[in-house]
Amino acid sequence: MIRFQSVGNIQKLLIAIIHDLLMSMLALCLAILLRFDGLPTDPEMNKVLLRLFALTPFLQLPIFYLSGVYRGVWRYSSTPDLIRVIKSAIYATGGSYGAFYLIFRLDFVPRSLLLLQLILLIVLMGGGRLIYRIVRDSHEYGRNATQGRHKLLIIGAGNGGEKLFREIRKNVKLNLQVIGFVDDSSAFKNRSIHGVPVLGKISDLPQIIEKTNVKKVYIAIPSADSKAIRKIYQKLKPFNLQIKVLPSMSKMLDGDFMMQNLERIKIEDLLGREEVSIEKATLSHMLESKKVLVTGAGGSIGSEICEQLAYFKPSHLIAIDISEYNCYELDRNIRAKFPEINLHTIVGDVRDKLFIESIIAGERPDAVFHAAAYKHVPLMEFNPYQSTNTNVVGTEIVAKSCIRNGVERFVLISTDKAVNPTNIMGTTKRVAEQVIQDLKSPEHSTKLMTVRFGNVLGSSGSVIPLFREQIKKGGPLTVTHDDITRYFMSIPEASRLVLQAGAMGVGGEIFVLDMGEPVKIIELAKEMISLAGLQEDIDIIINVTGLRPGEKLFEEPLMDQESLLETNHPKVLVSRARAVPENFSSSLSELKSLSHLSLRNDFIQVLSKMVPEYKPFLTEKISEERGTVQ
Repeated sequence: MIRFQSVGNIQKLLIAIIHDLLMSMLALCLAILLRFDGLPTDPEMNKVLLRLFALTPFLQLPIFYLSGVYRGVWRYSSTPDLIRVIKSAIYATGGSYGAFYLIFRLDFVPRSLLLLQLILLIVLMGGGRLIYRIVRDSHEYGRNATQGRHKLLIIGAGNGGEKLFREIRKNVKLNLQVIGFVDDSSAFKNRSIHGVPVLGKISDLPQIIEKTNVKKVYIAIPSADSKAIRKIYQKLKPFNLQIKVLPSMSKMLDGDFMMQNLERIKIEDLLGREEVSIEKATLSHMLESKKVLVTGAGGSIGSEICEQLAYFKPSHLIAIDISEYNCYELDRNIRAKFPEINLHTIVGDVRDKLFIESIIAGERPDAVFHAAAYKHVPLMEFNPYQSTNTNVVGTEIVAKSCIRNGVERFVLISTDKAVNPTNIMGTTKRVAEQVIQDLKSPEHSTKLMTVRFGNVLGSSGSVIPLFREQIKKGGPLTVTHDDITRYFMSIPEASRLVLQAGAMGVGGEIFVLDMGEPVKIIELAKEMISLAGLQEDIDIIINVTGLRPGEKLFEEPLMDQESLLETNHPKVLVSRARAVPENFSSSLSELKSLSHLSLRNDFIQVLSKMVPEYKPFLTEKISEERGTVQ
């Protein structure tokens, strides 16, 4: 066969033209023979047909070219190329016969000859391209069958698996041999795809792996949720295979090369939960054509909230963050994804009362999502002033400004670390919750509410990026305690539920997001080692370092005195929180009077009065000297 890899573009075009010229002549010749059951006996008819035979290919060739039939690549001939061939054949046949009719009248030529030639031309031109593709693919696939290719199993025999198979078959350099598919659908039982068998169901994976001795498995089920991925992974885990997953069908349908989209299973794929549904009508009513402001907009949660908000087409999106770089990144990303959005990105500090008042009074937002906070537990143990000034005072400044300027809704983003806290960060977030409860009043129209949730997957400063970095460096992985557990949810899930709670609130609520089941951190570390293709204690070790300052073994969504009530959304609950203490205002004033020169114990004493359930982390390692890092 012709090796097109060694043929230049001009030569390829000439070969394609010569092929189509010959097919044009052959189509006319066969049409004549079929129509007249051989050659006609009428001399006049033969003269006309001879002219047709001599001129038709050269009249049709320019039409072939102009109709785009040479834009396709024969090796990748598919339905669009066939449609292009059909259109070209119709135009070329009709055009050439039209020209002959004007010149020679064609009185002796039966009209059925036109139809026969058209059908034959489509068959011959399309068939030539199809045959080339079949021969070429078979040649390449067969040529490499003896080169020790890596055996590969594809899980998913639907569109994703079939498209992935074709990509692998086209790309010889991948050195992969697909030996079978696995799919739970009964429609694929005892079937084959492109000659490759469907070997069984996902439950049969252990037997299939042992029988075929594959070393690579690609999961091509773009619609699979974390539960399905986890089920597959547990079946494959004992065999030390290279496992990759196709994350989404959208990239493939956009024309991207599928192999570039395949990636190793990440811990987020196993910890994530089913897609969260939100009440779009309710959110649209709250957000569409409204002004919305987000503080802490450059952080993990804040930036995702901004992106989720942008989908609902607010008239203005005002994003505030203290970090210049975070503002730059947020502005660049939102404008790239939502070029039509009216975005105002502002570098500023929520602790600056005059700044916040000028922004809220000037912009007059309809809703404010307050995500600005210091959240790192051990670090805030040594920086109590900064934790208090940002988490408490900053919240009060923003909330009071919203009340003064008639903002319709204010949503505080809180944390499960505010529940029965053992650290300064969690306690300051609990005081921030109390600030919002205390500000609720029938004397103003602003609906104030709080949304409380746990850790988010992949957020800055969280354990997963830390483990990933430690694995990259060869370890060790540091876990603070054998029994420490945490709740996890994805950043998009948390952000969507924050918006949902914000739309549902009537004022004064503490919403609690359903965090699912807690995850043991040491098991998380072991799973991430395994996902990296490494072995615990052989390739990488886990060190148990002891609890850090302020760290708890487990987090709680509710305090002892609280209870949960259901809402009309299954993943959003509301806490029946206890009332704010009567002396709250005086205690808050005392807390605000503390400065960066105050001792850590000063903060602990005031915070303990405000939050009786606070159990401070006490250690001789924490100096009571006046802070140097505040």
